Amino acid sequence: MNRPVALTCGDPAGIGPELVFEAWKRLRGSMPFFVLFDIRYSSLFGRGATVCEISSPADASAAMPRGIPVIDHEFTVAPQAGQAEPRNASAIIGSIARAAEFALSGTASSICTGPVSKLLLRAGAGFGFGGQTEFLAQICRAEFVAMMLESPRLRVIPATRHCSIAEVPSRLSRSLICSTVETAHESLRADFGIADPRISVAGLNPHAGEGGILGDEEARIIRPALERLRDQGFQIDGPLSADAMFHEQARLKFDVAICMYHDQALIPLKSLDFYRGVNVTLGLPIVRTSPDHGTAFDLAGRGVANADSMTRAVRLAAHMAAARRAARL
Repeated sequence: MNRPVALTCGDPAGIGPELVFEAWKRLRGSMPFFVLFDIRYSSLFGRGATVCEISSPADASAAMPRGIPVIDHEFTVAPQAGQAEPRNASAIIGSIARAAEFALSGTASSICTGPVSKLLLRAGAGFGFGGQTEFLAQICRAEFVAMMLESPRLRVIPATRHCSIAEVPSRLSRSLICSTVETAHESLRADFGIADPRISVAGLNPHAGEGGILGDEEARIIRPALERLRDQGFQIDGPLSADAMFHEQARLKFDVAICMYHDQALIPLKSLDFYRGVNVTLGLPIVRTSPDHGTAFDLAGRGVANADSMTRAVRLAAHMAAARRAARL
């Protein structure tokens, strides 16, 4: 059975709905998906969009050629493009949870979540998570998750995610680095079909600490963790100076780079391939992807948002789910 990808549009007042429409136009002949959305406000998908209301994921394939397959999901108040509305926060959070339940039940192959505003979710519903990654980890009861940013030119994983730079050194630990590498290794094998993943790990400090002159986290935390992993058979390199890891020749040496903090990972990826980056949550029992950008309220409703990341996120979710199924056979 060709099970569909379950989509959320994220914040309906952002660019999510029009990106879903563009993804449908590009993918309707190749892979099924459906979106959780309030059918009353389908005009937010954009000019010329047609929708097909369906009652279950099983109906998505048949509906896909005729219009965007939509399972109705009610918003609290009418969303308006470009106007952030905290009163819809609970409904937005609910759409993420519903999509995850479809994937956990096996009626959807995977999920792709649209961009949300964490500030708005917190203001409107007391959202107490760092982001959708942490929320999905709780729903799926995952012990450990990692956030991979993937593009055709680079894969990166920040060991610490959404926290201040000041907090990073205290959050780093040998166990965190080991868990991040182990989770990345398993996903590259099961979801990306890489039999023997090559993993490079950045240092925290300039020049990876310069032998302790510029910081000792490499000696105290990172290097002992990597030695333990090498003893277990992982193909791993590091800790490396982050400023020399991402030029063209260096990128040929690894399948994924583990970085110590958010911007250390995302700056090279977004510099190399800004529009095609995809956020992938590793460590879940389900496949979850998301476009690697925000709600862009200032662009919403204008029909100018770039849909490459959303389209790749949907396609990657389907491909990863298929690879994971094949790996289990």
